[in-house]
Amino acid sequence: MNNIPIFKRGKRMDLEYLAKVDALKTKVLKYIMFKKRTEKEIREKFKNEDDNIFEEVIENLKELGYINDNSYIERSINEFMNLKNMSIKEIEYKLLAKGINKNDIENYIYENGESLLEYEIQSAKNIYNKKISSMDFEDIKNYLYKKGYRQESIKSIGDEASE
Repeated sequence: MNNIPIFKRGKRMDLEYLAKVDALKTKVLKYIMFKKRTEKEIREKFKNEDDNIFEEVIENLKELGYINDNSYIERSINEFMNLKNMSIKEIEYKLLAKGINKNDIENYIYENGESLLEYEIQSAKNIYNKKISSMDFEDIKNYLYKKGYRQESIKSIGDEASE
């Protein structure tokens, strides 16, 4: 009974194989529904699974939109912008550490450069306002340079400080 052939995308599969695919898909879905994940994180977590079954699950979840690194970039950057003060460079490094393709990150930054620069300038101002009581202006500027803030963003706090 378990050997009834089923054809999917030109492949012949039996019920046992489909049960394995379904079980792995359920495990992967639980993993990615708990917290947003990149494709690299998913691959690392499930690296000991059967490659053929795993690749089928990954491709299926990509088609369904559950795995999408570009969406991950957008959601993560929006989260950073709402919760943290970071430079664009820091954001880029955080995303690279998650295993996201550098070109995808650079494309997103290029396409959203204006809003990201506004965010970075505001972040620099927030940091300046927090640190001005305990540090002098030059130390704050050096701190921001080390954090990867652009010259333009640091200049904006200099302009504000001189007013």
